[in-house]
Amino acid sequence: MKKLFWTQHSYDKMRFYRLSESRVQRVINSPNRIEFGIVPDTIVMMQAVKGSRKKSEIWVMVQDEKNKRKIISAWRYPGVTKAGEPLPREILREIKGIL
Repeated sequence: MKKLFWTQHSYDKMRFYRLSESRVQRVINSPNRIEFGIVPDTIVMMQAVKGSRKKSEIWVMVQDEKNKRKIISAWRYPGVTKAGEPLPREILREIKGIL
């Protein structure tokens, strides 16, 4: 099991979207879908939110290194995406801005 390393950006986004560390870890441990990230050498994991009237998804972008897994960003997407569908432009802009 790799040790998790949290970036400041991921903490800021978790606070903004009201996501806890344990919620993000749950997405990493049992994602509904895994895709390649837009940033080289990253993967994005998604888990649908259950039990809510409004359908949404929680996304987590990670980068695996030798002995650690770096959590780059986490966000809540309002709605449901299809596999292979590109991420919204505002999220892409934010992620490109931190790298």
